[in-house]
Amino acid sequence: MMKLQVVVTAVTSLVSTVAASSLNPPVLPLIVRNPYLSTWLGNARDKPWTKWPMFYTGEEIGFSVLASVPETRHAYPLLGRPQDSLDENDHTSVSLTRPIDISLTGLTVYNISYPVYKGAQYDASVTNLTYQIPSLNSTSDHVEIVLSFLSPVTPSSTLRQSIPASYLSIHATGSFDVDVYIDLNGQWVSGDRGAEIVWELENAETEKLKSWVVKRKEELLFTEWSDRAEWGSLRFTGPSDVRHESGTSGILRNRFSRTGTLQNENDNHFRTIMQDEPVFAFSKSFNLAPNTTSHKKTSSDSVLFTIAHIQDPVTQYASARGLTFMRPLWKTWFPTDDNLTSFHYLDFKNSQKLAQNYSDQLAIDAYQSGSDSYVDIVALSARQTMGATSFSGTQENPLLFLKEISSNGNSQTVDVIFPAFPFFLYTQPRWLAYLLEPLIEHMLSGQYPNDYSMHDLGTHFPNLTGHADGKDEYMPVEECGDMLIMGLALVNSLTYDSGHEAQSIWSALGSDHVSQPDEDSPFALGTLQSQDEIVGLDDSWGGSTQGVKQARKWLDKSYGLWKQWTSYLVEYSLEPENQLSTDDFAGWLALHTNLALKGIVGIRAMSELATVMDKKDDAKHFRNISDTYVKRWEELAISRDGTHAKLAYDWYGSWTTLYSLYADALLCFHPSTTNGSNSQSVDDYAQVSGGKQEPILEPPTKDFIHNHIYKMQSDWYATVMQKYGLPLDSRHLYTKSDWEFQAAAVASRKTRTEILDRVSKWLNETVTDRPFTDLYDTEGEGGFPGPNFFARPVIGSHFAFLTLERACGGTAMQGLSFLDEE
Repeated sequence: MMKLQVVVTAVTSLVSTVAASSLNPPVLPLIVRNPYLSTWLGNARDKPWTKWPMFYTGEEIGFSVLASVPETRHAYPLLGRPQDSLDENDHTSVSLTRPIDISLTGLTVYNISYPVYKGAQYDASVTNLTYQIPSLNSTSDHVEIVLSFLSPVTPSSTLRQSIPASYLSIHATGSFDVDVYIDLNGQWVSGDRGAEIVWELENAETEKLKSWVVKRKEELLFTEWSDRAEWGSLRFTGPSDVRHESGTSGILRNRFSRTGTLQNENDNHFRTIMQDEPVFAFSKSFNLAPNTTSHKKTSSDSVLFTIAHIQDPVTQYASARGLTFMRPLWKTWFPTDDNLTSFHYLDFKNSQKLAQNYSDQLAIDAYQSGSDSYVDIVALSARQTMGATSFSGTQENPLLFLKEISSNGNSQTVDVIFPAFPFFLYTQPRWLAYLLEPLIEHMLSGQYPNDYSMHDLGTHFPNLTGHADGKDEYMPVEECGDMLIMGLALVNSLTYDSGHEAQSIWSALGSDHVSQPDEDSPFALGTLQSQDEIVGLDDSWGGSTQGVKQARKWLDKSYGLWKQWTSYLVEYSLEPENQLSTDDFAGWLALHTNLALKGIVGIRAMSELATVMDKKDDAKHFRNISDTYVKRWEELAISRDGTHAKLAYDWYGSWTTLYSLYADALLCFHPSTTNGSNSQSVDDYAQVSGGKQEPILEPPTKDFIHNHIYKMQSDWYATVMQKYGLPLDSRHLYTKSDWEFQAAAVASRKTRTEILDRVSKWLNETVTDRPFTDLYDTEGEGGFPGPNFFARPVIGSHFAFLTLERACGGTAMQGLSFLDEE
């Protein structure tokens, strides 16, 4: 087992630098890592002490931060509503180490005041909340306090991304002393307020850390209560020199407000979550007042805490070997919870640096979109997308499990992975491979009876038990098309010549992958690497002949499935029968224009997959069919006046957002500018085959979907735009933001900018009160239309433009330049 050596660098400031945010969303991520570690600021447009932080469902969660100024005896709530527990005339919290002076009765021992809130800033990994605490002795002096929440997105380090933990650093700057208190309650380990919990304080003397460890007394494996996990432990960690205490929330908060400290004691009277509500607290004194020898007017100090939710196992999964309890991926490198906690805490500066690199590059790329606010939209979307996932498996066979959050809780839903996949292609394509692998392994094992792709791996996460009866949600054309499109996109991400042509900047980092003799999966994590004194980095993803070998190894194992799904599409996609699409809330529909196009693009994708595998007959067969079908589709799908695509072939007067055009552009089916499906040369394929290889098919000479379809739709969108964006279709005024962004990516710059600007307006004004919804009304107050979707990973499609910019060796957007021609 590999042991990682921590590189500790000097810490000058624990606060992550974040550029000014231009948008004002209703909810912001605080601690967001996976479906069960997901804490949000639910009143982001208001002061953070007006409501408790919330789980993504909207349920309040115990998480409070207080500040106290010793020289004035003023207590200031910063986060949550700890002030509800405070009583300015309460003396029960006077030190328990000496008798209470009865003569104090009625004397105010501290005052509750409120800071000046300076607002929130955020990027892809960080949310900063900034406050000023005024000095009562001066009109100009104040202490600035920043609460910096870091849930790092680290595409160059799968090891770090797999760790179910986030950072909270507190930074204080000023000229007078201030004390800060933070507590968490038992709601972090159960959704049942009546559940009995147990806790202890663990000390890691070597690393000079201490951790509150909290869990249910009786854990319920693979069980949820209101979407909360009923198994696993909370680990709340700080440095050994901060003060600690557990006990009843009101007693601890009052005592801190009066004394500015905690007693380093543990209440060992275990009880239920809300019975004399037990909380687990740390406090830190910031000694900022200048001393007699100092010439500085102000001083700064920081403290770092980490919050982890640790589960082992993380899911149960119907794998090829049967129902399996799946361990977390981080167990590959860290045999114990203590090892994990210590590494994560001491790795803060490295994680911060890697996350900052991602956020900075994301901002640079997003500015090219034509809308300044697009930077904030994708930054807000990154943690939410990853927050639906949980890493599992081993270094030799990594897997990534996904929960369909808020809509129905399904596991590994194909048509939820599909709208999320632009994020994964842009950020780290290997994570997309880890998402697809559980589905492919399960279906290859014969546990799914239908000849089309399954909809999901289990009715409710974390139980990925499959559908042996074949009675999962009926979306056959949808799921087959989705799988084939994602399959080719993944192959294309592997097969590039040089780093600048890679689908993801971060996937091309690191040394070439070196296959090990016992390596069964083509997507194994190779020997972890180090750079600039940062250990635990991934090797490169694909590239040159190595990428072709990986692609072929993957496809060879599962080729029969891809061909089976394509055969289904050949029979059923041109004129789809009455069935659901991914937009199942809109109801069943026959002859669905957008669904048909997705299936046809899927058939064309299979032609390219066959080409990679040197299957000449299959490649030719499926290309001919797809070429024939797309011509017929155009005859059936377009309105009589030639201005737009209809919602259904036989629904005259209707229209639709034709988001399936995006896959055509992403998969490089525009030879006029992209010259094929990827940038891999015939010579590279020949090297893998061991000899000279003739082209399987003549390279296409014309675009698969004609340019005028793109131009027609782009122009049409401008005519049907509403206050808050582009509606999904003519049936309703609601929209799906994931499909809006895919449509915007393949529209003219003018239309794209208008869509992005209207979504930005919605984000600033919507009355929705949950994490970024993908389904909302484009008129009125921009609220939920019912059903209420929120915190879903499908907003990975907000990255559609960024992904397209790097597709086809960086030439995909050139293929759409005609859209901006007058």
